[in-house]
Amino acid sequence: MKTLFKNATIIDGTGESQYHSDLLVNEGKIIQIGDISANTQDQVIDATGKIICPGFIDTHTHSDLSVLLNPAVSAKIRQGITTELLGQDGVALAPLPEQYISAWRKNIAGLDGDSDEIDWHFKNTAGYLNMLEARGSATNLAYLVPHGNIRMEAMGLDGKASTQEDVAKMCQILERELQAGAYGLSTGLIYMPCAFGDTAEITELCKVTAKYNGIFVVHQRSEADDIIQSTQELIDIAHASGVWLHISHMKVCGKKNWSLIDEMLSMLEQAQQEGIRISFDQYPYVAGSTMLGVILPPWVHAGGTEKLLERLKSSELRQRMIDDIEKGIPGWDNFIDFAGLDQIFITSVKQQKNQDAVGLNLVQLGELRGKDPYNATFDLLYEEDNAVGMVDFYGTEEHVIKFLCRPEQNVCTDGLMGAGKPHPRVFGAFPRVLGKYVREEACLTWEAAIRKMTGKPAEVLGLTNRGLLKEGYQADIVMLDPHTITDKGTFVEPNQYPEGIELVMVNGRIALFNHIESYACSGQVLRKGTLS
Repeated sequence: MKTLFKNATIIDGTGESQYHSDLLVNEGKIIQIGDISANTQDQVIDATGKIICPGFIDTHTHSDLSVLLNPAVSAKIRQGITTELLGQDGVALAPLPEQYISAWRKNIAGLDGDSDEIDWHFKNTAGYLNMLEARGSATNLAYLVPHGNIRMEAMGLDGKASTQEDVAKMCQILERELQAGAYGLSTGLIYMPCAFGDTAEITELCKVTAKYNGIFVVHQRSEADDIIQSTQELIDIAHASGVWLHISHMKVCGKKNWSLIDEMLSMLEQAQQEGIRISFDQYPYVAGSTMLGVILPPWVHAGGTEKLLERLKSSELRQRMIDDIEKGIPGWDNFIDFAGLDQIFITSVKQQKNQDAVGLNLVQLGELRGKDPYNATFDLLYEEDNAVGMVDFYGTEEHVIKFLCRPEQNVCTDGLMGAGKPHPRVFGAFPRVLGKYVREEACLTWEAAIRKMTGKPAEVLGLTNRGLLKEGYQADIVMLDPHTITDKGTFVEPNQYPEGIELVMVNGRIALFNHIESYACSGQVLRKGTLS
């Protein structure tokens, strides 16, 4: 059956001015935009007073495991997201050699979660994408090849420098994974084992990525004290390799570093003038979220989670950790230094006995446990096998707006899909931009904001049939009420769906209408180089 949207306000994702029109969908595609008469075979949806726009594209998401466990991904569908980019931060699910399954599950649990409900023997990107396809999903799913997984397959989890032979092996693995349909390479240069890779190693991998016209998506080595050197490293890599550079969740952390924002942005502008392709994504909040284990110095992570847990048992090594945190290590992003013990909050744990820690900052955790904050935190990480989530406050609204309005920017959630009290971006990042920064504060126009959620990220990924309302394009569509759209989740009570998203369609099938999910799971696994 055809679906006809009547009397809509069309914002097509190009950034061009909105206009009033009808839109007709059939067999998964947009087949006509214009003045269209309904017939008896049509499903007619009255869109009077509503905005019809392309489905939102989330370029930084951590649904890698959760979508296998819950294909409906309600937190994404209910905020209008129809396409997600998995494989982020250099530490994700595939490739995964069988001998590393146990160790790797512990390593990524704080970001992507863990479960015995799936078969972890998918081996590589091809196997993982096939599993996603077999399970089905409400959203379309694309994938990046994670640097840490490549490094693990090539040389294990030790924190040693790579040789030329190691790098050559990593390049071969990357090429195999890109040929399976991945959209590029990701790395997280604060996460292990990615952080052990030097500039030369990453440059060679980016040369392979550029060969396949992929993007290089990077959580840079420093978002704090060494932001200038870190940004220069990325520019150097992009210049030497020719890769498209996409910086993850753009920010500058810590009050003492905020004065560096303009210098960093000037560096990006100069690099673009020299022909380097640069983009970045951002979630619209002053706090971030990741796994609590990042507060530990890099040497604690060498060898993987089992070695980390062994080190946490040693009182002598704990004191060394505290000394390194309080004195700092050159080149290391010290979360406790730039956020503070009282501005890092626990969001998720696995064990019931530690549920009382969820929602507390690290000072409060120490008070609850009757210990100093450091050892209370070390105890929690040890008891939870390092699988603890956290939120950290690092910035200001002024900076959120500055990055939001940049031409390089597109919106993302960076949503960690675990239990407990996650960052509210999981539920509301996209509606927050439209409700707060468009309607209430007029920082962006509707057209500019929706482009940053649709056409812009499609351009970054190289999607040629999504991201715009255009005849012949896939019918990924959102209908929203511009008067009511808003996010509702807070850091205290984050698990709340937004208001104002009235319909979501994925590949021509309705996933959400009038607050009711259809569970159609009509999303597709997208493979680069194929039209889907």
